[in-house]
Amino acid sequence: MEKTVAVIGAGLIGRAWAMVFARAGWRVHVHDRDGAQLRAAQTFIATSLAEQAEFGLVADADAARARLTYVGTLAEALADVDWVQESLPETLEVKREAFAALDRLAPADAVLASSTSAIPASRFTESLRGRARCLVAHPVNPPHLVPVVELCGAPWTLPAVIERAQRVYADIGQVPIVVRREIDGFILNRLQGALLSEAMRLVEEGYVSPQDLDKTVCDGLGLRWSFMGPLATIELNAPGGVADYCARYGGGLRRLAATPAPPDVWDAANVAKVAAALGPSGSRSEIDARMRWRDRRLMALAAHKRAQSDST
Repeated sequence: MEKTVAVIGAGLIGRAWAMVFARAGWRVHVHDRDGAQLRAAQTFIATSLAEQAEFGLVADADAARARLTYVGTLAEALADVDWVQESLPETLEVKREAFAALDRLAPADAVLASSTSAIPASRFTESLRGRARCLVAHPVNPPHLVPVVELCGAPWTLPAVIERAQRVYADIGQVPIVVRREIDGFILNRLQGALLSEAMRLVEEGYVSPQDLDKTVCDGLGLRWSFMGPLATIELNAPGGVADYCARYGGGLRRLAATPAPPDVWDAANVAKVAAALGPSGSRSEIDARMRWRDRRLMALAAHKRAQSDST
């Protein structure tokens, strides 16, 4: 039986989710209050689905596009849906207002999932009658090319809802992981934040140029991490696995962890120093071109990973 999802918000994350569900065979209602945003999403999605077809990431771009309906009212978007994927701006007030409306208008058996990247569900669902069906399903930008999605319920989210979410996201080709209890930033952003803070520190304090810092990741750590995580990586970096690795290198890593905390690397003056070292960002059109280049590289990587067996 064909299922239907309402994607609420047609920005970069919402339009990506729309493609994920559509190419997996779901009917998709895409809603945004801003008509211009909705039209821009329609153009972006048509172009991207055609590109994804080039890399074998969607079997039939025309069929996927035909499953998408763009609607201007929330009530129309939520009519008879099985799932709701909210992807609105990242403020607590917006989330509270949106989820109150979603809980009121969506079918009682529809799961309400938020794409929020940092706000725990308990902060915007506590007062809802249907709070047990609400959770965070945090993707990585762009979700149609980077498949991991972090599932994190509030204390009152039913375990069955988390289990259903695991099945749904796996079925549509994503890689769900479960955050076992709420924490600011969830898992991915905490890992990313730790790396970014150290990167900002190393550049700001003059140890390395921003260009060489980026090479260290994209031509070093990132190559391994695109196929295995950091813990699986260190298991292969010592003959006796993780325990052996920690015995050999734990002392040095402990000393690095004990290094005195840096000043606020996110202070405006420090950020300006790093930005100056990095150089001009370019015009809006140049940034858009870089994003398109990034997406095509991700498509190629996704196609390569899909073609490989997980077995060793």
